[in-house]
Amino acid sequence: MSPPTAVRPALPWVIAGIVMVALSLRAPIIAPTAVIADIREGTGLSAAGAGLLTGLPVLLFALATPLASRVIRRFGPETTIVLCLAGIMAGTLIRSSGPALVVLGGTAVIGAAMTLGNIAVPVLIRRDVPWNKVSSATAAYSATMNVGSMATLLGTAPLAGVAGWRWAIAAWSIVTAVGLIYWVLRRRNAPGAPFSPGMAGKTTGPAAAPTRSPEQRAHTQRIVALLVFAFCGQSAAYYATTAWLPLLLTETRGLAPAASGASASLFQVAAILGAFGVPLLANRTRLSVAAIVVAVFWIILPVGLLIAPQAFVLWSIIGGIAQGGGFTVIFSVIPRISHSDAEAASVSARVQGGGYLAATAAPPLVGWLNTLTGGWTAPLVLVLAATLTYTTGAVTAARLSDRD
Repeated sequence: MSPPTAVRPALPWVIAGIVMVALSLRAPIIAPTAVIADIREGTGLSAAGAGLLTGLPVLLFALATPLASRVIRRFGPETTIVLCLAGIMAGTLIRSSGPALVVLGGTAVIGAAMTLGNIAVPVLIRRDVPWNKVSSATAAYSATMNVGSMATLLGTAPLAGVAGWRWAIAAWSIVTAVGLIYWVLRRRNAPGAPFSPGMAGKTTGPAAAPTRSPEQRAHTQRIVALLVFAFCGQSAAYYATTAWLPLLLTETRGLAPAASGASASLFQVAAILGAFGVPLLANRTRLSVAAIVVAVFWIILPVGLLIAPQAFVLWSIIGGIAQGGGFTVIFSVIPRISHSDAEAASVSARVQGGGYLAATAAPPLVGWLNTLTGGWTAPLVLVLAATLTYTTGAVTAARLSDRD
């Protein structure tokens, strides 16, 4: 008698769950950036300490991925997401309630909890989303993270003006609480089979053979290595640009801080176009074609800022499309090459572990190059190198996955 096959939840409920998680997977680490001066004044944090409010979670994304992988193997994706959202909510409230050390402690809790969600969502997409909808589901995930980040960035300062910075950054835990309630109910009512390392291809994608040849395993490992390489470039380019583009525009174009921040925000908003553009293009051609288009857009960002900085609005939009599309390309490949939920978790952990280490290092390195050279040419060359790294890894990985 064959083992029971897990029942796939209805796709709208799957997407709704992914969206609710995604709203809390970046916004809590963006919120302090809108009121960083108030936080420093209220806690006595130094400039370096204030930098940890965004740098520490990204570092934990890299360091905590092995733990997240073990959690999802033991408890399954639904329970892991419940733990993720509960941890984010607890960390957000802790961060808003005490002096500098408590603020940093809460930030660490947020980063560790987010890591669980980073690993769990690709597993859910692989397990519960039909093969031909994987890129669209990944696009919804990527776009929602950007929407949540922008809403938080725009809303936190006005809230702080009314209620103070502590209440302003704590208020976003309401969004997390709504997602937590949804996932607690979904976990309780989930009809599917339990998470198992042996559930190879039973719920999504083409049927997978019970075992793979050494050549097939080597092929998969090659794609995984390319994805790690690609995500290192993607993350380094994204976080370096996010951290330094406002200052670059202030110093090179003479923009006021508010204007440079508004112009740089286009880099975040345009990511939505890239996230949804990838599945539209991939459905009409192949994922590798979408990867090539994204790679060209990524390269245009630093090259454009170097040779025609006066067109910075255009380059910000193009770069934003690239960063949203780049994330979608990479995390659309993972479900394609994973033959079980456990393998999807393992691959996701390896890709994100390497990528977020690069993300941790890139912004300080850009700042050091700017200080060393007194200009922005060397930092932009570094961003260009990161985009070329993405190009090499993502285009090759997508091309190889198209053949599977």
